[in-house]
Amino acid sequence: MGELHFRAAGVEDLDALVALVTSAYRGDASRVGWTTEADFLDGARIDVDVLREDITRDRSRVLVAERDGALLACAHVCEEGGAGYFGMFSVQPGIQGGGIGKAVLAEGERIARDEWALPTMRMTVIDIRDELMAFYERRGYVRTGIKKPFPYGDTRFGIPLRDDLRFEVMEKAL
Repeated sequence: MGELHFRAAGVEDLDALVALVTSAYRGDASRVGWTTEADFLDGARIDVDVLREDITRDRSRVLVAERDGALLACAHVCEEGGAGYFGMFSVQPGIQGGGIGKAVLAEGERIARDEWALPTMRMTVIDIRDELMAFYERRGYVRTGIKKPFPYGDTRFGIPLRDDLRFEVMEKAL
C-alpha cells in the first residue's frame, strides 16, 4: 500500500467529496463506520454550494487524503474568529479506525498552526456524540461548555430525526 498523500481539494472534486461525506454520515452505508449520524439525522450532510465556497475562499482549505490516487478522507480547515476551525471530517466507513482520521486531524492542525500561525483549533460536535467527543479528547481537545443550536429547518445540513440536537464547541491549543 502506498503512502497517504494530502492535497487541497479543487472544484473538480465536488462530486467525489459530497459522496464521501454522505457515505461517512448518512444512510445505511454510513453504519459500517462509527461516525454515522443515521440514527438522528437524515438527508444531506453537506451542501454543494457551501462546499464550493469553502474550497475557493481565502484562509480555507478542504483537505483531501489519498492513497494510490483513491480518495480516502477529507476535512475542512479554515480561519474563523482568529482560530482554526476543523469540520466536515470524513473517512470512508470501511476503513475507519485504521489511523487515517488521526493523520487528517494532525494535518489540519499543522495547517492552522504552521501555515496560518493560529493559536487554537476549534470544532463543533453534536453533543450526543459521546464516542466522537472522546476521540477528540484523546487528541488533546477539551469541551468548552459552549453550546450552539442545531440549524433546525435548514435542510442543507440534514433532516433531524429528534428535537434535542445541539453542538458543543471543543478546542485545542496549537
